[in-house]
Amino acid sequence: MLFNSIHFVLFFPVVVVLYFLIKPKYRWILLLAASYYFYASWKLEYLSLIIISTLIDYVAAIQMSKTEDKKKRKKWLVLSLLTNLGILFSFKYFNFFNESVQQAFDLFNVFYNVPAFDVLLPVGISFYTFQTLSYSIDVYKGDKKAEKHLGIFALYVAFFPQLVAGPIERSSRLLPQFFEKYKVEYYRIADGLRLMLWGFFKKLVIADRLAIYVDTVYNNQANHSGWTLTAGTIFFAFQIYCDFSGYSDIAIGTARVMGYRLMDNFRRPYFARSIREFWQRWHISLSSWFRDYVYIPLGGNRVVKWKMYYNLFITFLVSGLWHGANWTFIVWGGLHGLYLMFAIITAGFRNDILRKIGIAKDSALNYGIDLVVTFILAVFAWIFFRANNIGDAFAIIGKIAQFDGPLFMNPVSQFVYSASWILFLLLVETKWEFKLDKIGFLHSNYQAIRHLSYAIMIILIIMFAVFDGGQFIYFQF
Repeated sequence: MLFNSIHFVLFFPVVVVLYFLIKPKYRWILLLAASYYFYASWKLEYLSLIIISTLIDYVAAIQMSKTEDKKKRKKWLVLSLLTNLGILFSFKYFNFFNESVQQAFDLFNVFYNVPAFDVLLPVGISFYTFQTLSYSIDVYKGDKKAEKHLGIFALYVAFFPQLVAGPIERSSRLLPQFFEKYKVEYYRIADGLRLMLWGFFKKLVIADRLAIYVDTVYNNQANHSGWTLTAGTIFFAFQIYCDFSGYSDIAIGTARVMGYRLMDNFRRPYFARSIREFWQRWHISLSSWFRDYVYIPLGGNRVVKWKMYYNLFITFLVSGLWHGANWTFIVWGGLHGLYLMFAIITAGFRNDILRKIGIAKDSALNYGIDLVVTFILAVFAWIFFRANNIGDAFAIIGKIAQFDGPLFMNPVSQFVYSASWILFLLLVETKWEFKLDKIGFLHSNYQAIRHLSYAIMIILIIMFAVFDGGQFIYFQF
């Protein structure tokens, strides 16, 4: 079931009404049934994967909580890791690694003929796998007590607002909320609906409109010029932001209507002054997950310099691989790792240069330079993320480097139309950058302005939305 579908428009109000009608102690049953139905709407058979993962991790955590023996605890942790990562590898990465091995053997004329695993990728598998893995690891380390209520734990794994594309919630934050008793509160419901409205606007009006230009250019890169590919790449940067942050807004808003608080997943990443800050603002639930469960366990920055760089680079390579079974994602992750390493190594040198040419560190000029450089680096990396394969990515870079050809594709209006929506987004997010996801005109203290804003947003969605734009980009991860 997609958020941007009639199915969800009918499903969500029914769930909310029933949720507030039944007694709080039975709400978990409704939400679990709704969550399983939500996921089964894609492919019923894949619901079994969530149930298997849930049961294994539930039992493993209970067993770990019964003993202080580290060896016994580790055995149950290994069971959880092997089960979850095994399912993830089988469905998402087996064919990629199988094909890579095939190509390696072909170089040496060695016979290799292991058949591909012919299945569809279960939607959202990377998200709920990482969510339940963090729970098992936290219980093993003693940071979290095992949840004894199987139904509540199952709901934590499958909670439908964030099931298929996050935010990736920690058990210490989300699990306790399922025991709270939420009442009907107008301000909270209105706040959630406003956030959902803004999310739908970003997805349907901006992201899916930009996708028309981006897909035309990137799926036929051989027929487009360097300037057009540059425009398409910049448009993709905003397409993926509006697509994914739009989903996160809808997910957070959906949960908020019922009383639940999901973590912020985006904080205006294109206003970051460094790649490090970019990752503190972009897909926050995932970047913090890799920090806590990959980077820090590897040693983090509490090791010698070369080992810290190694830890950083490996973390970003794995992050790239998490996004998809394709070398393009691995290169994208590696690029961000190299960006961060370069920034750390050259920090002193760059500060000296600024001091010598008289640019104050906190000046508006320095802020602007940092903003532009960070944006350019992020956009360049997006080429690999969006390209269909490595060959296309380097071909696109080669054409962009030539700086030739016409800027506009036909029709010109599509370019201007897309650019206008980006400008609108930037104006909105610039004005309300520090208001924590609250869009000012939707949160006005004047009721008339609020209601007028709602009406205008809905009219804009009806008039300019692309209703056949398909699923959210991150559903494929």
